Amino acid sequence: MTAPDSSRIRVLIADDHALVREGLRYVLDADPLIEVVAEASNGRIAVELALQHVPDVVVLDITMPEETGLKAAARLRELLPATRVLLLSMHDQGEYVREGMRIGTHGYLLKDSAGEELRAAIRAVYAGGTFFSPAVVRRLSTADAVGESTPVAQLEQLTPRERDVLGGVARGLTNKAIAAELGISRRTVEAHRESLMRKLQIHSVAGLTRFALETGVVAPG
Repeated sequence: MTAPDSSRIRVLIADDHALVREGLRYVLDADPLIEVVAEASNGRIAVELALQHVPDVVVLDITMPEETGLKAAARLRELLPATRVLLLSMHDQGEYVREGMRIGTHGYLLKDSAGEELRAAIRAVYAGGTFFSPAVVRRLSTADAVGESTPVAQLEQLTPRERDVLGGVARGLTNKAIAAELGISRRTVEAHRESLMRKLQIHSVAGLTRFALETGVVAPG
């Protein structure tokens, strides 16, 4: 048995349509740094195969039979916390995106995205960041799509340095990495992080990422 190539990003794809899976595999096989290690036709099988193969990234369609992508994502975040989860959907509804963020997934991509965008999304989440289709970000930023106004007033409460730290958190950086990037101590980063979380009343990375995207602190992808 040949040992897996540790230099490649190992990906599991899950979609209930065989033609879609074939298309996804074709797109990903075009990148020599990405290896598709398994395919699943529903969320339940996706979780089973993920436990077997332990991929770096799982690409999950949201609407699948037996177990939806969102339910599978929640299980994967619990069972394989080191595996990155990228949601794939035909829908850009804010509630789907927000639920994915609440669960702790790392990105949301629309099915009509170009192949290079999918490959870029996988590379981004594998590297520790997040990736959201531009159309998804626009949807989140539209007040009537989510039933509430964009929290610009909350953003204005933050100091410039707190905004810098927020941007680093939303990009998936650790406190140590943010400190190195900004040229300040890790302890100072921690203080700014606690302060901005208190001001925003947001206490999860997923929530901070959503806020940063909605307010333009970080750009999608």
